[in-house]
Amino acid sequence: MFKINIVCTGTLKEKYYLSAQSEYLKRLSRFCQINITELQEHFLPQNPTENEIKNALDKEYQQLLPYLKGKILVCDPNGEQLTSEEFSKKLIKCFDTNNIITFVIGSSYGLSSKIKTNTLISFSKLTFPHHLMRIFLEEQIYRAFCINSNVAYHK
Repeated sequence: MFKINIVCTGTLKEKYYLSAQSEYLKRLSRFCQINITELQEHFLPQNPTENEIKNALDKEYQQLLPYLKGKILVCDPNGEQLTSEEFSKKLIKCFDTNNIITFVIGSSYGLSSKIKTNTLISFSKLTFPHHLMRIFLEEQIYRAFCINSNVAYHK
Protein backbone atom coordinates (compact mmCIF):
# COMPACT_ATOMS: atom_id res chain seq x y z
CA MET A 1 0.00 0.00 0.00
CA PHE A 2 1.19 3.53 -0.75
CA LYS A 3 2.42 5.55 2.24
CA ILE A 4 1.99 9.31 2.46
CA ASN A 5 3.21 11.58 5.23
CA ILE A 6 2.04 15.14 5.59
CA VAL A 7 4.31 17.12 7.89
CA CYS A 8 3.01 20.56 8.77
CA THR A 9 3.69 23.34 11.18
CA GLY A 10 0.76 24.25 13.39
CA THR A 11 -2.28 22.33 14.55
CA LEU A 12 -5.83 22.25 13.30
CA LYS A 13 -8.19 23.51 16.00
CA GLU A 14 -11.28 24.71 14.18
CA LYS A 15 -14.09 22.14 13.86
CA TYR A 16 -14.61 22.80 10.16
CA TYR A 17 -10.94 22.05 9.35
CA LEU A 18 -10.96 18.95 11.55
CA SER A 19 -14.17 17.75 9.93
CA ALA A 20 -12.83 18.27 6.41
CA GLN A 21 -9.58 16.52 7.27
CA SER A 22 -11.42 13.60 8.83
CA GLU A 23 -13.50 13.18 5.68
CA TYR A 24 -10.48 13.17 3.35
CA LEU A 25 -8.48 10.84 5.56
CA LYS A 26 -11.42 8.43 5.54
CA ARG A 27 -11.65 8.63 1.74
CA LEU A 28 -7.90 8.22 1.31
CA SER A 29 -7.76 5.11 3.51
CA ARG A 30 -8.86 2.94 0.57
CA PHE A 31 -5.88 4.11 -1.50
CA CYS A 32 -3.03 4.68 0.91
CA GLN A 33 -1.76 4.77 4.44
CA ILE A 34 -1.60 8.43 5.43
CA ASN A 35 0.05 9.98 8.45
CA ILE A 36 -0.27 13.60 9.59
CA THR A 37 2.47 15.09 11.76
CA GLU A 38 1.84 18.48 13.31
CA LEU A 39 4.86 20.39 14.51
CA GLN A 40 4.98 23.37 16.83
CA GLU A 41 5.09 26.77 15.17
CA HIS A 42 7.67 29.17 16.57
CA PHE A 43 5.82 32.32 17.46
CA LEU A 44 7.30 35.66 16.57
CA PRO A 45 6.76 39.20 17.82
CA GLN A 46 4.18 41.48 16.16
CA ASN A 47 6.63 42.95 13.62
CA PRO A 48 9.47 40.44 13.35
CA THR A 49 12.74 41.31 11.67
CA GLU A 50 13.99 39.29 8.71
CA ASN A 51 16.57 37.72 11.02
CA GLU A 52 13.92 36.71 13.59
CA ILE A 53 11.86 35.10 10.82
CA LYS A 54 14.89 33.26 9.42
CA ASN A 55 15.83 31.97 12.89
CA ALA A 56 12.27 30.76 13.57
CA LEU A 57 12.10 29.00 10.18
CA ASP A 58 15.47 27.36 10.80
CA LYS A 59 14.21 26.08 14.17
CA GLU A 60 11.08 24.73 12.48
CA TYR A 61 13.32 23.07 9.87
CA GLN A 62 15.23 21.28 12.65
CA GLN A 63 11.89 19.93 13.92
CA LEU A 64 11.08 18.67 10.40
CA LEU A 65 14.25 16.67 9.88
CA PRO A 66 13.25 13.42 11.65
CA TYR A 67 10.07 13.23 9.55
CA LEU A 68 11.59 13.69 6.10
CA LYS A 69 11.34 10.25 4.54
CA GLY A 70 11.07 9.01 0.96
CA LYS A 71 10.35 11.50 -1.79
CA ILE A 72 9.96 15.00 -0.33
CA LEU A 73 7.42 17.34 -1.96
CA VAL A 74 7.37 20.82 -0.47
CA CYS A 75 4.26 22.99 -0.81
CA ASP A 76 5.55 26.41 -1.76
CA PRO A 77 4.01 29.28 -3.76
CA ASN A 78 7.14 29.37 -5.94
CA GLY A 79 6.92 25.69 -6.80
CA GLU A 80 5.77 24.03 -9.99
CA GLN A 81 2.09 24.58 -10.69
CA LEU A 82 0.30 21.46 -11.90
CA THR A 83 -3.16 20.56 -13.09
CA SER A 84 -4.90 17.84 -11.12
CA GLU A 85 -4.07 15.38 -13.89
CA GLU A 86 -0.39 16.37 -13.85
CA PHE A 87 -0.32 16.13 -10.05
CA SER A 88 -1.80 12.62 -10.21
CA LYS A 89 0.90 11.54 -12.69
CA LYS A 90 3.61 13.09 -10.51
CA LEU A 91 2.29 11.25 -7.47
CA ILE A 92 2.34 7.88 -9.24
CA LYS A 93 5.77 8.58 -10.72
CA CYS A 94 7.08 9.34 -7.21
CA PHE A 95 5.70 6.01 -6.00
CA ASP A 96 7.52 4.24 -8.84
CA THR A 97 10.82 5.02 -7.13
CA ASN A 98 9.81 5.53 -3.48
CA ASN A 99 7.48 3.68 -1.15
CA ILE A 100 6.89 6.85 0.90
CA ILE A 101 6.04 10.38 -0.16
CA THR A 102 6.35 13.16 2.40
CA PHE A 103 4.59 16.46 1.79
CA VAL A 104 5.74 19.48 3.80
CA ILE A 105 3.59 22.51 4.61
CA GLY A 106 5.19 25.45 6.39
CA SER A 107 3.98 27.92 8.94
CA SER A 108 2.47 31.33 8.31
CA TYR A 109 5.97 32.62 7.51
CA GLY A 110 6.68 29.78 5.11
CA LEU A 111 9.62 27.41 5.26
CA SER A 112 13.36 27.58 5.73
CA SER A 113 15.37 27.83 2.53
CA LYS A 114 17.10 24.61 3.69
CA ILE A 115 14.00 22.51 2.90
CA LYS A 116 13.50 24.19 -0.46
CA THR A 117 16.30 22.13 -2.02
CA ASN A 118 13.62 19.43 -2.46
CA THR A 119 10.90 19.35 -5.12
CA LEU A 120 8.60 22.36 -4.77
CA ILE A 121 4.96 22.22 -5.81
CA SER A 122 2.43 25.02 -5.82
CA PHE A 123 -1.33 24.88 -5.81
CA SER A 124 -1.74 28.51 -6.86
CA LYS A 125 -0.01 31.85 -7.07
CA LEU A 126 -2.44 32.93 -4.35
CA THR A 127 -1.47 32.80 -0.69
CA PHE A 128 -3.52 30.45 1.51
CA PRO A 129 -3.55 29.98 5.28
CA HIS A 130 -1.41 26.93 6.07
CA HIS A 131 -4.37 25.22 7.79
CA LEU A 132 -6.48 25.52 4.65
CA MET A 133 -3.55 24.42 2.50
CA ARG A 134 -3.52 21.13 4.36
CA ILE A 135 -7.15 20.50 3.38
CA PHE A 136 -6.40 21.49 -0.23
CA LEU A 137 -3.49 19.06 -0.27
CA GLU A 138 -5.53 16.19 1.17
CA GLU A 139 -8.29 16.83 -1.37
CA GLN A 140 -5.83 16.90 -4.28
CA ILE A 141 -4.14 13.69 -3.11
CA TYR A 142 -7.58 12.06 -3.00
CA ARG A 143 -8.41 13.47 -6.45
CA ALA A 144 -5.08 12.15 -7.78
CA PHE A 145 -5.86 8.62 -6.60
CA CYS A 146 -9.35 8.88 -8.12
CA ILE A 147 -7.89 9.99 -11.45
CA ASN A 148 -5.41 7.11 -11.46
CA SER A 149 -8.12 4.63 -10.46
CA ASN A 150 -10.76 5.95 -12.90
CA VAL A 151 -13.11 6.80 -10.03
CA ALA A 152 -15.91 9.21 -10.99
CA TYR A 153 -15.08 11.77 -8.27
CA HIS A 154 -12.65 13.65 -10.51
CA LYS A 155 -15.20 15.14 -12.93
